[in-house]
Amino acid sequence: MSPGAVAKTRTERDTEVSAHSQWPTEYPRFTPRRWMSNGHLQTILGNFLPRTDVLPEPVAEMVEVSPAHGSQIASQVLCECHWQALPRRPDRPTAIILHGLEGSSRSQYVIGNANKLWRAGWNVIRMNMRNCGPGRGDQMLRLTPTLYHSGLSQDVERVMQHFVARQGLQSVALIGYSMGGNLVLKLAGDLGGNAPPQLRAVVGVSPALDLAASADALHEPWNRIYERKFVRDLLRRFRRKAQLFPRAYDPHRADHVTSLREFDERITALYCGFQSADDYYHRAAAARVLDRIAAPTLLIHSQDDPFVRMLPESRRAIADNPKIVFLLTSHGGHCAFLEPSDRSTGGDGYWAERTTLRFVSAHA
Repeated sequence: MSPGAVAKTRTERDTEVSAHSQWPTEYPRFTPRRWMSNGHLQTILGNFLPRTDVLPEPVAEMVEVSPAHGSQIASQVLCECHWQALPRRPDRPTAIILHGLEGSSRSQYVIGNANKLWRAGWNVIRMNMRNCGPGRGDQMLRLTPTLYHSGLSQDVERVMQHFVARQGLQSVALIGYSMGGNLVLKLAGDLGGNAPPQLRAVVGVSPALDLAASADALHEPWNRIYERKFVRDLLRRFRRKAQLFPRAYDPHRADHVTSLREFDERITALYCGFQSADDYYHRAAAARVLDRIAAPTLLIHSQDDPFVRMLPESRRAIADNPKIVFLLTSHGGHCAFLEPSDRSTGGDGYWAERTTLRFVSAHA
């Protein structure tokens, strides 16, 4: 699909605003900080502005998400956990927070959400995707022989199952940003009405649920700064992975890759079991299963998100599913939603985080 195919007409934008003009009164509306109504500015500052972090030292736990197969080693992911004290721990709600593409459990929006949830009495699990995390050197890359991609929603399910069994958790909420938002929404759709009773709420912030459209939007001229960073980091990670697992990967597959779609065509599809980038984008996209989501779900998206696109058919599926609360803002950028701070209400300037806390607290 070409970038031009996902551009919104004025009629489509007007339809979006009209369809969601009845803003749920229990959620505060978003107003951008002064001089920060531009989506690119929101996106960039939201990624770098540090959050206040008063979390206790995390308990690091490796979770096996894929067992050993043949000569391959098992795949593990690192989870950084903050547990409320026993004996109340199993009764306290638990949030599993998942980062976006080339992020980690130390991403600023993960830290911001974790602090709010912790202060509200939640257990918090900051989950890393495969190969991602704060470890030194090649520590994270050695945890799994595989790559990571947007379709590995079963990893989130296995992390949830692991901690439900290990800690006796009674109430769990899944919170994902961008690529992580696609993963938690895809899991909710895959589970449908068969979701475990412990899963009480799901939140996707700026979720990349239409993968092909968003990958192509990244290649638009005004988004190349983002694409170059993503591709550079992905290639660096892949080349190091090829050094660690030389029998599994050909480092020359990375030669002359300049776009995310090229990376997914030459590397993700080949090594992750897809026929092509388009096959990967179709099979891994949460958009395919939005109609099956049965758990209470909050979806936050901004109309000025620079590169995450939400196609008309996805918006219709969201509108038709009564389990989904869709908060569509005019401004906010990608995973940012920076609002004015308001000490009188305790607002610290991060609207998506406080709105997420309100939603999951109401359901979990």
